[in-house]
Amino acid sequence: MDVKEPQKQVGLLGGNFNPIHLAHLMIGEQVGQKLGFDRVELLPSYLPPHIDEKKTIDSQHRLNMVELAVEDNPHLSVNMAELTRKGKSYTYDTIKQLTMEHPDTEYYFIIGGDQVEYLPTWHKIDELVQIVHFVGVKRPGYEVDSPYPIIWVDVPQIQLSSSYIRQQVRQGCSIRYLVPEKVREYIEEEGLYLDEL
Repeated sequence: MDVKEPQKQVGLLGGNFNPIHLAHLMIGEQVGQKLGFDRVELLPSYLPPHIDEKKTIDSQHRLNMVELAVEDNPHLSVNMAELTRKGKSYTYDTIKQLTMEHPDTEYYFIIGGDQVEYLPTWHKIDELVQIVHFVGVKRPGYEVDSPYPIIWVDVPQIQLSSSYIRQQVRQGCSIRYLVPEKVREYIEEEGLYLDEL
């Protein structure tokens, strides 16, 4: 009798990570621990598929910062699927690719409570919910109702955004304690975000 290999459970936290900051890392760590995942993989997008095209710095810089941010955390790692594939980063295409490459793994896609209301507009959403579990991170002021199955998780609330960090850098203000120290040093050494982006 064939014994089916146990499924690995892996959380995916996608984003532009321009730059990665402590709220991203805290969400990955908290969700992974609370739901008992084998690990959480941070999934930097190559080109976000948003209608309002966001300008972003070179993907290599974003990848370098994510790698620096997770290098000392055994629960977090980097998934390069979207950077390797290039083009627009549709979650459906990514999940389809990952489930084919890793049939023993069950994937959980982590999104902020503010993103849940946009799920109906996601590319191939009806097919997507058949092949991935969605995990919603609760946010004050956002509904926990959705026509799609969502696993809701409470994590501490940190009001922090990549755009705020870029603005601080442009204005010559400190970003210490907003990003991991190695990421702060990298931004400084590379002279990132000094120009409007």
